[in-house]
Amino acid sequence: MQVKISKTQVDRLSAGQMLADKEVKGFVARRLNSGAVSYGFRYRDKSTGKQRWLGLGLHGSITPDEARDLAKKAAGEVADKKDPQAELQDSRAEAKREKLVAANTVNVVLDAFEKDHVDGLRSGDQVKAAFTNHVRPRIGDKSIYDLKRSDIITMLNEIKAESGPVMADRVLAHVRKAFNWQMVQDDEFKSPIVRGMAKTKPKERARKRTLADDEIRDVWAALEQIEQPACYPRYVKSLLLAMTRRNESARMHTDEFDGDLWIIPGARSKNKQDHVIPLTPAIRGLVGEKPAGCNGNSWFVFSTTHGAKPFSGFSKAKKELDRVVAKIRKAEGRAPMKQWQLHDLRRTGRSLMSRAKVDADHAERCMGHVIGGVRETYDRYEYLEEKRKAFEALAGLVELILNPPANNVIQIAGAAK
Repeated sequence: MQVKISKTQVDRLSAGQMLADKEVKGFVARRLNSGAVSYGFRYRDKSTGKQRWLGLGLHGSITPDEARDLAKKAAGEVADKKDPQAELQDSRAEAKREKLVAANTVNVVLDAFEKDHVDGLRSGDQVKAAFTNHVRPRIGDKSIYDLKRSDIITMLNEIKAESGPVMADRVLAHVRKAFNWQMVQDDEFKSPIVRGMAKTKPKERARKRTLADDEIRDVWAALEQIEQPACYPRYVKSLLLAMTRRNESARMHTDEFDGDLWIIPGARSKNKQDHVIPLTPAIRGLVGEKPAGCNGNSWFVFSTTHGAKPFSGFSKAKKELDRVVAKIRKAEGRAPMKQWQLHDLRRTGRSLMSRAKVDADHAERCMGHVIGGVRETYDRYEYLEEKRKAFEALAGLVELILNPPANNVIQIAGAAK
């Protein structure tokens, strides 16, 4: 039946009946078996000659006049040799992509990657810190589908200028893993990271940096000038005097003390085995007293939360330390200090033990390394006395470096064999 489609006419329709509008050719209304009335536009695709159907909406959510206006628009597109159904599909596909893009920013992907892959890793805090300090502020709000290689290169160049090429490559490795993880479960995503983006060569990434005597004095002098965080000076000194890795010291807890021993659990050591460090006077002096406001009888030694949580503000505090060191050297007319990392203190401690004539095997044990060969069976309580003497020798040499004799000749004291 061909009439002007109106509400009155639509309400009279029985299931299966259809009305054709006499004003707009192709505009129809039909009552479905479900009882709902659907508005549509029938037309013939001029490029293929096939008849097509374009749904305009259901009666109730759209009025007959609104449906007629949509039909007129579609008729105009057909007259211009366009296919309104194909354009609607393209529009829906674009809307779907926009929704997908909005739901998959770099921040969203990193959040999911951390939850699925990073949480629980020994190095998890370092990975999260790399994302928080270097990735999220730069590309976090971007959609992963809009990322370009140039975005990654720009980010890496900024990190290199700010924190050095080694840090840039470390961040690149973490982001590459996160993007590869996303590609496994996302058909639409292709990582923009390709070979050749690294800022250093493999040989350059194998660090050999140790601090010279004057650099040790500069770092210690700068630590005395840093006011916040209060625990940071003690923490940094522990990395040299105990030759620990960053998180080994950062998560030092009084529950790990057994008399005059500090037992670093295997879950926090690189070789997955407990590492025992004698609490020499120098190391014990860094522990300090129970922090004010601490709730309980045990606490994290290096903390900004009254012992409740371990210290974690590494990047911000290191920048402040570098700033003060640069200020000291500039005031004295000396060249800027070569770029260095906290881990270099561990390597420096090992070098100083050699200067103090500490037996090489004992020095390696002080670092938590397992000596192979016939002694590869691990006993965390072995060689405690030798390790104690080695750490005391290290502390004695550091003290001489910080306070050299008047003739500037450093004597080696407290050597351990």
